[in-house]
Amino acid sequence: MSALAHVDSRGSSVSVGLLSTRATALMVFVWVACTAWMRPLLLPDEGRYVGVAWEMLRSGDWLTPTLNGLPYFHKPPLFYWITAASLSVFGQNEWAARMASMLGATLAVMALFLFVRHWLGERRARYTLVVLLAQPLLMIGGQFANLDMLVAGCITATIVLLAHSVFCAERRLPHRAALTAAYGMAALGVLAKGLIGFVIPALVIFAWLLLRKRSKALLSLIWWPGILLFLLLAGPWFVATQWHFPGFFDYFVVVQHFKRFAAGGFNNVMPLWFYPFVLTMFSLPWLPWIARVLNRRYLSDLEQQPLRLLMLVWVGTVVFFFSLPQSKLLGYVLPAVPPLCFLIADGFLLHTGASKGTPSKRRWVLANATAVAFSIAAVGWFALYARHSMRDFASTMKDQRQAGEPVVMLGSYYFDLPFYARLEQPVGVVYTWDDPAIHRFDSPRKELLDAGEFAPATAGRNLVRPGALPSRLCQENTSWVIGPTSAIERFPYLKFAIATHEDNGTTLWRVDKRQPVMFSALQCASLAQVP
Repeated sequence: MSALAHVDSRGSSVSVGLLSTRATALMVFVWVACTAWMRPLLLPDEGRYVGVAWEMLRSGDWLTPTLNGLPYFHKPPLFYWITAASLSVFGQNEWAARMASMLGATLAVMALFLFVRHWLGERRARYTLVVLLAQPLLMIGGQFANLDMLVAGCITATIVLLAHSVFCAERRLPHRAALTAAYGMAALGVLAKGLIGFVIPALVIFAWLLLRKRSKALLSLIWWPGILLFLLLAGPWFVATQWHFPGFFDYFVVVQHFKRFAAGGFNNVMPLWFYPFVLTMFSLPWLPWIARVLNRRYLSDLEQQPLRLLMLVWVGTVVFFFSLPQSKLLGYVLPAVPPLCFLIADGFLLHTGASKGTPSKRRWVLANATAVAFSIAAVGWFALYARHSMRDFASTMKDQRQAGEPVVMLGSYYFDLPFYARLEQPVGVVYTWDDPAIHRFDSPRKELLDAGEFAPATAGRNLVRPGALPSRLCQENTSWVIGPTSAIERFPYLKFAIATHEDNGTTLWRVDKRQPVMFSALQCASLAQVP
């Protein structure tokens, strides 16, 4: 055990330790956040989740996440709460919109750093920290505004708190505070992304203790103050939402958790080897040292065996769990990144301890520099070649649109447009909403239809059928329509609208019914006579 585990009795040592911890945390956050402003929101994920947070801030309703004004229960609200709060404090920009992910990355790094420092010492912790900050997956995930990095941070903190509690109990040291904190962090994980917030930590610790033949220790982890804290933190939102929307539990738990895990029809279908391949590709510079931990001798040191086994089990459990569903997104594997970074650092230290030479240290510096260069290049690439962003369209709309003028989207929902254009109200989305094919696969249209089932009256206003569009445009003097440029063939009256912005096959039209030719093309006179 590190000497740092024994300094708590000396006030000066504790103060230095706290100062060092705060400085390290600030450094980690600055590193993750320093380039988060460089690129527009990527679609669909960043636009979707930031858009929901923007609606929460705009409406003042912090209980019910909404997508275009419709209750959106794909995910719980922690990401939206953090993002909406960040937007209110730091302004409505991309940097503020990525705050939840940046905090999640900082939490993951600091939780593992402090855990390793406590049990294996400063040197091991510093090398682990270097790999964490150089790892491209952590940098990319920490600057991507979706729920994956936030829940990965909560899962990491939960696992290390549970393991810390076990280690302390085995040494007859106080451990209940860490155990209670683990329950609290698991509750935040559930609020971040659902059941995996406690399922993943539970599986990791369960498998770890069984392999160590410490099954009795599992019972000691059942701690009623911790359970009470978990329920007090995670429970109220779920209870309140079920109270207001009786179908919430079935949709959130059964459909979005169990069916999504076990069934097909969801996006990004990938083979079983997808996550091992991803972790390998993003760890290429460090492969020589990963190889050193993948042999039986790695666990031969009885003093360090428990912690090393934890890291191996942690990586394996996360990869195995998320490899089972057909749907596989890159961010799902982020909870495996922190323990993998420890294994890389540990493998290097084992290698240098055996070789006692400087060439391996040069290779170590080169490996980390290569990974950092890749991370920076990836951020730069996304900034230069961002596709499908509505930021420029929103800029035009903000300059020319008057407050209260309605907006209509054709064919699909442009997730980031309400955020960038600061739209005050939901928009109309035009599509053949009675098409049964919508329900077969994941898509923005299916998300809107699902959300509409919780608020049919609102869905009737916001989800517009093509034949109802002229009536919609005749209700106000000026309306704004955005959609594929080719939509003019299906809606020929758009020929008489003003195309204010065009890019990449998408057009923004300004429709003014006061123009006689537009009034006639829309047949507003006859529509006004319809009772």
